[in-house]
Amino acid sequence: MAAEALSSARQSTLRTANLGLVLRTVCAAPEPLSRADVAASTGTTRATASRLADELLAAGLLDESERGAPTGPGRPGTPLVPGSSIAALGMQVDAGLLAARVVDLRGRVVGERVEDGDFVGSDPMTTLHRLRAVTTDLLAHLPDVRVVGAGLALPGIVDASAGLLLRAPNLGWSNLRPAELLHLPLTPTLGNEADLAARTVAESAPGRPGPHRDFLYLSGQIGVGGAAVLAGQVLSGTSGWAGEIGHVCVDPDGPACRCGSTGCLEQYAGRHALLSGAGLPLDAAPGELAARIERGDPAARGAVDTAARALGVALAGVINVLDIPTVVLGGHLGELADFLRPALQEHLRRRVLSAGWRPPTIDAAVALPAAGATGAALKVLGDVVADPARWLG
Repeated sequence: MAAEALSSARQSTLRTANLGLVLRTVCAAPEPLSRADVAASTGTTRATASRLADELLAAGLLDESERGAPTGPGRPGTPLVPGSSIAALGMQVDAGLLAARVVDLRGRVVGERVEDGDFVGSDPMTTLHRLRAVTTDLLAHLPDVRVVGAGLALPGIVDASAGLLLRAPNLGWSNLRPAELLHLPLTPTLGNEADLAARTVAESAPGRPGPHRDFLYLSGQIGVGGAAVLAGQVLSGTSGWAGEIGHVCVDPDGPACRCGSTGCLEQYAGRHALLSGAGLPLDAAPGELAARIERGDPAARGAVDTAARALGVALAGVINVLDIPTVVLGGHLGELADFLRPALQEHLRRRVLSAGWRPPTIDAAVALPAAGATGAALKVLGDVVADPARWLG
C-alpha cells in the first residue's frame, strides 16, 4: 500500500508540473500554438499534451481560438490561447492617485478605475475607504470573468508576508495593515509600487517576456521608486526592500527629504521637485513641463538638467555595482525621457566604469497610469501560470 501511495503521489506531482509547463508554454508563445505544437515544445506526447490542454480548457485557463487557413496537407490544429475568463485585480495607492484595474490571462485590461488626488500626508482609513469604493464599483461592472486574486501596490517598504506596510514616506503612513481597512472579498497581497510597475516591462502579458529582461526601472511619481530586474525577475533583497533608488543620496548637503535623510534623488528628480524647479504649481497639468521646455523656458530646462545630473549620480552607482546597463524610465520620468536622455547619457558616460565598452541605454516605459496596479494583477496571474493545478475545478 505504501508503494502504491508513493506512486500515486509521484503521478500527481508530475501531472501538476506538466499542467504548469503546458500553460506556461501557451502563455509565453508570441503566436497561438496547437496541441501538436505544445507537445513538440514541451517534449510530451501528443496524447499527454492534449489531455493536459483539455483540463486547462475545462477550467477556463486556456481557450481555443479560430483555426487559421491551411498551410499544408491535412486539417490545421485548433490554436490554444490563454483563457479570457480568468483575471486578477490590481490596486494602487500613490501620492497622486488611486487605481483599481482588472487584467485577464491574455494581459488585457477588462476594467479599470483611476482617480487623481493629493494623498500626501493623507489619513489612511479615509484614503483606503475611498479605494474600496472605487474597487467595489469596478468589480460590480465587470464582464463575466473569474477574479482569482488581488494585489495592492504601495509606494514604500512593505512586509508582504505579514501584509504590513512598514513605511511610505510620501503618504506619511507607517505600520499599517491596509487589507484590514479595505475589507474587500479578496485579501490583497502587498507589494512595492516600483517593483510591481517594473513587471509591466519584464512581461508583456502573464508569462510572456517583455521588451527587456535585464534593466533598472525608475518609477517617477511625486517621489522616485526603483527596481533592479535580472532575467525578468525583480531583485527584491533579503527582506523585499531593495530598489529604493529615490532615497539614494546624491548630495549630503542637499534638501531634507520626507524619509528623514538629506539630498535624496527624489528631491531633484521627483515630480514635485521638477515642477518647483521650473516655477510651476504642483498641480500643473501633465505635459506642461515638457511644453515649457519645448518653448525654450530656461527655468524648465534648468530643472530637467538638474534632475538629469542627480539621476546620473544615482544610476551610475547602481550600474557600477550591478552591471545592468539598461535604464527604463516610467511615470513622469518616462514622459520627459527625450529631454532627460542627452544629459543623462553624458553623465553616465563619464561615471560608469564600463561605459567605454557598453554605454548604458535609456528607454521610456509605455505610458501607463498606475503601472503598479497592472503589475500587481500580473503578479497574481503569474502565480496562476506557475501552478495552475490549484485552479482546476
